[in-house]
Amino acid sequence: MDYTQTDIKYLAGVGPKKAEILNKEIDVFSVEDLLYYFPYKYIDRSRIYFIHEIDGNMPYIQLKGRITAFETLGEGRRKRLVAHFTDGTGFIDLVWFQGGKFITDKYRVGAPYIIFGKPTLFGDKFNIAHPDIDPFMGEENRATGLMPYYNTTEKMKSHFLNSKAIQKMMAVAFSSFIKNITETLPDTIVGDVRLMDLKQAMRNVHFPENTKLLRDAQYRLKFEELFYLQLNILRYTTERKNKLKGFVFSKVGEYLNSFYEKNLPFSLTNAQKRIIKEVRLDMATGEQMNRLLQGDVGSGKTLVALMLMLIALDNGFQACLMAPTEILATQHYATLVELLTGLGVEVELLTGSTKKKDRERIHQNLLTGDLQILVGTHALIEDVVRFANLGLVVIDEQHRFGVAQRAKLWSKNVNPPHILVMTATPIPRTLAMTVYGDLDVSVIDELPPGRKPIQTIHQYDKKRGALYASIKKQLQEGRQVYMVYPLIEESEKLDLKNLEEGFEHIKEIFPEYIVCKVHGKMKPKEKDAEMQRFVKNEAQIMVATTVIEVGVNVPNASVMVIESAQRFGLSQLHQLRGRVGRGADQSYCILVTPYELSAETKKRIDIMVESNDGFEIAEADLKFRGPGDLEGTQQSGIPFNLRIADIVRDGEILRCAREVAQKVLEEDPQLEKNENAILRKQLKKLGGNKYNWGLIS
Repeated sequence: MDYTQTDIKYLAGVGPKKAEILNKEIDVFSVEDLLYYFPYKYIDRSRIYFIHEIDGNMPYIQLKGRITAFETLGEGRRKRLVAHFTDGTGFIDLVWFQGGKFITDKYRVGAPYIIFGKPTLFGDKFNIAHPDIDPFMGEENRATGLMPYYNTTEKMKSHFLNSKAIQKMMAVAFSSFIKNITETLPDTIVGDVRLMDLKQAMRNVHFPENTKLLRDAQYRLKFEELFYLQLNILRYTTERKNKLKGFVFSKVGEYLNSFYEKNLPFSLTNAQKRIIKEVRLDMATGEQMNRLLQGDVGSGKTLVALMLMLIALDNGFQACLMAPTEILATQHYATLVELLTGLGVEVELLTGSTKKKDRERIHQNLLTGDLQILVGTHALIEDVVRFANLGLVVIDEQHRFGVAQRAKLWSKNVNPPHILVMTATPIPRTLAMTVYGDLDVSVIDELPPGRKPIQTIHQYDKKRGALYASIKKQLQEGRQVYMVYPLIEESEKLDLKNLEEGFEHIKEIFPEYIVCKVHGKMKPKEKDAEMQRFVKNEAQIMVATTVIEVGVNVPNASVMVIESAQRFGLSQLHQLRGRVGRGADQSYCILVTPYELSAETKKRIDIMVESNDGFEIAEADLKFRGPGDLEGTQQSGIPFNLRIADIVRDGEILRCAREVAQKVLEEDPQLEKNENAILRKQLKKLGGNKYNWGLIS
């Protein structure tokens, strides 16, 4: 029988009802799906503890003894069944908050049992809630060694499909189908990388004999998962490069030279020079460029993008810059117009608010080629917007655009234009290799001269007097202040109430200053009007939600106060902090939290206080939150439900897998050799390019 095709309901002991729950709850449809449902942890069952040894720091322990009595305590929702358990060295309570009748029917007072669970100190006595209980049938029959634990849902548990039930199913699946498990990697890769064979790996990941075999099994399965992910991305990249020819930008001419000599606002950093050189080489090869430009907030990405657009103009092409919001697009437009003063470059802005008459003029001038640089929002991808000769597309904060939206810009010329996507969200290397696998990556890792690092301070919310005094000092010096409140969907009404109360409170505390307010529930025109008041310094304090995370550039704003900072992710805190420190003055970011913080939250706040390095913060955020939570990754087309690999913790395996995949494709780009038939088969089974793993622009 083919285990890859065998419906899970036909596995002995499963049946239609359990199969339906496995289908819905954990996407297990076939025996193969079950075998690839890996344990999330392992617990050593080899040691039996004595009750008198227990202390409050123990994780999971195993005890051998007898139940002396059952007792029902409490009423209503607090009702619980307690079993008094002893091993002769002391007593411990076993507690169940539900299923009491099942327990008293199944277990007997006086019979010997092995108990397994996590001890907790309650009052002056230890207890174990909902322990595993097995009859003690003698040492030779007792569970020993590493025991796997499988994730299960509440619905599964209510139908007796707990971790132990999954383990039993797994044992049946193995005894029935172990001989059918066939290798999924070529022998050359298994040999070169010194991997355990698949059959052995599957056995040892579910039923490990010891920790070394478990580690080898996990390495093998993680490597395979990441190898096929990278093989797919790299194969797609090779195909794209072979199929798509790019425009050749062979010269640097009058526009760039004039700008460099007359209008460059400050000397370029070495990082900016390096990236301009990299991109110039890209655009001169005849291949279509697809490059990601990463740089912290304020690192000078827009200046780099403008200089590259001028190279496009020097070669007879047009350029466009697409931003996710009208505020950001307007800001980019104003920046470009100012930087290009006196150079005779035609720049226009196209957004949803552009008047019909202006829109018609823009469309006409694009077609004649008189309009050279177009800045805009999603309005740029409308079918009616057509260019005479679009050569370079710059997309800012590209994670805000869906794949389909970005791809529309490709069709604005006979050949696709060169693509430069920019982000101020630092992306850790391991994530970039997966989410942005199809892009060449450039990083601006220097701030322009004269910028002072932002000072980050952690302030407890009880010490408001000191906080307001420091804000007042900055306001008296003519600076402006942001005060940001969280707005989380689950508690939106409460959050908006906090923001409204905060707004009124700040007006009372600082009556001599104008306070404006911005949040995402406001109408766009109303929101823009408030933003503009702050930009023009008509308001000195802005009370806002995270709508200001990407957007306004106010060099005069020197203080960012983030209320309830414990409710934000690290990357979001870093983005908000980047709204200040854009001028030459010392800027401050104040993280306000209550005293009571979990150890993990305190660690997050400490990282923000200690580091201004966006990449360091992004790495830490990835470790805390996992890749699926990072903004933008979910809409990029990557299926992050990796079954066993973790792109944060398994960075070294990912790098190794990518190198092996590169080597395979260098030697056999189409995977036509006989020894690579297994790779073709697996890629087809995994869905080929159905996920578009590499398609970013």
